Amino acid sequence: MQLEGKTAFITGAGRGIGRAIAMLFAQEGCAVAVAARTGAEVRNTAETIQASGGQAMALVCDVTQPAQIAAAVQETETRFGPIDILVNNAGGARFKPFQDISFSEWQQVLDTNLSSVFHCIQAVLPSMIARRTGRIINISSVTGLKAIQHQSAYCAAKHGVNGLTKSLALELREYGIGAHAICPGGVKTRLSEEVMPGRDKTNWLTPEDIARTALYLATQSPRAATDIIEVRRFDSEPLAR
Repeated sequence: MQLEGKTAFITGAGRGIGRAIAMLFAQEGCAVAVAARTGAEVRNTAETIQASGGQAMALVCDVTQPAQIAAAVQETETRFGPIDILVNNAGGARFKPFQDISFSEWQQVLDTNLSSVFHCIQAVLPSMIARRTGRIINISSVTGLKAIQHQSAYCAAKHGVNGLTKSLALELREYGIGAHAICPGGVKTRLSEEVMPGRDKTNWLTPEDIARTALYLATQSPRAATDIIEVRRFDSEPLAR
């Protein structure tokens, strides 16, 4: 098992990509703390892992609230020990023309997708620095690598996630801590169906595809550094950069 003896804290783990990462990490021997606002969903994730013989705990937590994050991290460490891997997956989107976005909608998108990453990293970082080890994996998007019409708030947030990740990769290397971002293209999740109900998703990625990428980063050699991974659909064109 590639993650035996490790502990992971995964946000947005009630469904979709977060749930898939939690399931795969648990299969690889990792104790997983699965956090989300939706209690029923996150408990289902934890119970499914436990039924398969894995170690998991469910945490109802709003990642836009620093106090709730701090409490969830403390509860995780009390039960499973120090957090070795943080997966910032929680997110949300509002797609509409820029002139139609209210400031409250703008703020909500940035709070959920970017500020939550800041809060979660700050909560786990002191322990990682003290132990001089750790992995931070941020689930970003190809939207953080290019501009897309009617997605200005989401683009701004995900560009911010990528910039934060690259800065942390430089700042934290002296402590042996890796910082990574995964930028998927279209993934078949409930969120993508809600914000893009009319799109044909026949050949889109699955949450399990992204989970395997997260596992690669979580187990990467300490001699290697991968800041950002773009995971696109097989039938899509590479980004011009």
